[in-house]
Amino acid sequence: MSLCDLAPGYIRAIAPYQPGKPTAELARELGLDETSIIKLASNENPLGVSPKALAAMRALLDGLARYPDGNGFELKQALSDRFGVEHNRIVLGNGSNDVLELAARALLAPGLSAVYAQHAFAVYPLAVQAAGAQGIEVPAKDYGHDLAAMAAAVRPDTRIVFVANPNNPTGTFVPGAELEKFIAALPQDVLVVLDEAYTEYLRPDFRYDSIGWLKKHPNLVITRTFSKVYGLAGLRVGYALAAPGVADLMNRVRQPFNVNSLSLAAAAAALNDEDFIRRSYELNCRGMDQVVAGLGQLGLKHIPSYGNFVTFEVPDAAAVFRRLLQLGVIVRPIAAYGMPGHLRVSIGLESENARFLDALKQALA
Repeated sequence: MSLCDLAPGYIRAIAPYQPGKPTAELARELGLDETSIIKLASNENPLGVSPKALAAMRALLDGLARYPDGNGFELKQALSDRFGVEHNRIVLGNGSNDVLELAARALLAPGLSAVYAQHAFAVYPLAVQAAGAQGIEVPAKDYGHDLAAMAAAVRPDTRIVFVANPNNPTGTFVPGAELEKFIAALPQDVLVVLDEAYTEYLRPDFRYDSIGWLKKHPNLVITRTFSKVYGLAGLRVGYALAAPGVADLMNRVRQPFNVNSLSLAAAAAALNDEDFIRRSYELNCRGMDQVVAGLGQLGLKHIPSYGNFVTFEVPDAAAVFRRLLQLGVIVRPIAAYGMPGHLRVSIGLESENARFLDALKQALA
């Protein structure tokens, strides 16, 4: 028996998360000019980085020999000022993936369970499995969360229910009133982890005040990220908002200095870069209309999306994905999410969206 065979079976059974293909990797594989490749696979902000975040990072370059603030005071203060939450309700993470895993590590163990939806973010089952707990996947309803079925799936040993709103990779959305009703009806000893990575892309008519629910529902954790609308995907910084006791548990299992100095400073600055946030949101609205119209002209069905990406149905999706790669366009295959007949494309610049649609037309021919 090898050393690796002695690892817990639930660890050995984990299928590692597969990220979107980088442009450099595709260039090496197919001999393409990397500058000619467009990546629309990872829901990144096509406008790049917030100018205020760039300035904040440059101001810190001479101090990188020092450890970061392990408590993240400056970023917590910015979040507190922005959302009206106390510091003891905030947990910082190396991306929102980190805080999702912190919630799982804090509350899950072998013999316990967690509930999540079919076609939901792949990190949920990974985090549950890594804790040795049992994942309960509830069949989707119209590619989205079936809240009634999820509530019915909760067992006496269930400690967490994961909900992504909007959902990734399908882009579906649960109205705020329905979501709060769902949270209120669950047992108080079941933690609801509400993943709002794409909430900044919601149009005004669909926005709701989940942060206002925190004091009414102490079993609620809200997770958000700076990787999307704020343009800081490469820095990996996210946060959770929770009841003080839950935040304390998450901080107990958090690694020291899990968010680096540049990330802390950039996130605090980006949070208040209103002009950049507005331009990013408006670009996404225009791009969403452009891509959806183009898919319709190609006769392809899509799932209405509330994020910064669109999932669409396509014949022989695996072959179309490969043809797009050969044309220098990277999108996301989502067979691993139980959707082998779909691809997901991120909203890019107007020129990138047009290039994608043109390449897709060629790939379908």
